[in-house]
Amino acid sequence: MRKAALNTAYLLAQQDERVVFIGSDLGAGTLAGMKETLPERFFMEGIAEQNLVGMAAGMAMEGLVPFVNTIATFLTRRCFEQIAVDLCLQNLPVRLIANGGGVVYAPLGSTHLALEDIGILRALPNITILAPSDAKEMIAAVKATASVPGPVYIRLGKGGDPVIFGADETFAIGKASLKKAFAGTPDARRRVGIISTGVMTHRCLQTVAALTGQGLDVAVLHLATLKPLDAQAIRDLAAGSDLLVTVEEHCPHGGLHSAVLETLHAPTAGPLTPVGPVLRLSLPDAFPTAYGSQEQLLELAGLDPDGITRSILAAAG
Repeated sequence: MRKAALNTAYLLAQQDERVVFIGSDLGAGTLAGMKETLPERFFMEGIAEQNLVGMAAGMAMEGLVPFVNTIATFLTRRCFEQIAVDLCLQNLPVRLIANGGGVVYAPLGSTHLALEDIGILRALPNITILAPSDAKEMIAAVKATASVPGPVYIRLGKGGDPVIFGADETFAIGKASLKKAFAGTPDARRRVGIISTGVMTHRCLQTVAALTGQGLDVAVLHLATLKPLDAQAIRDLAAGSDLLVTVEEHCPHGGLHSAVLETLHAPTAGPLTPVGPVLRLSLPDAFPTAYGSQEQLLELAGLDPDGITRSILAAAG
């Protein structure tokens, strides 16, 4: 997924002379092609993430479109003030490519786990937040940033994720994708609407067969854009669900679940959408004490397909 994002940034740089790349102490081979062919627009800085964001802001003020790449925790926790004041306040077209969203860096412990990055940045005006599901959707998402006038945060997964972005799909910032519609089975005992984002969506799709086998009619809505949200798609799914479920590789607060509930309870031109029970499946509200792999930490949190299935069946009754 990271390779897809960076290669697409390089492609945009070949098409648009305003595009520059700024990395933070990344591997020697990172974007070697761009370094060779466009050396005047390739910058590899040291471990100074706050400086990177300030540097990108200055370039953007001069008419450039910088793509910044480093680890998600360092971009968000460490650089929050720079993102808020240098980028969002000025509404500058800087693209922040964040490696290791969620628990990707599980072998390195809590200092490297981006558990709250979406919640941190959702609070800021002017920012667009993207969390694609796979490498193909990542390519489409990075290309789509060309039309965004302000800052964009792009959350990367580990990579190698199953491709669920269809060959005939188009990507539009702010638009959700209904990966699985309700079947309309007349004898289904409950309709379960699942809303997920990023790499969790393919895990949710893996639960459909087991849930259907237990008499549930299941729909899965994928939100690759977390800000701005596709409010209408969320309301439509909620209106047709007996049980609404949010699934995210993020802490319980400030992320997808919070955004969905805020959307459902926000004043609208018409009546509010009636909402039944809403089940939140997320990482726990705690710093992980275990080391291991991303899959192991997700399993501990009940965010593997089996854990998601068990939780939904228990809530569905």
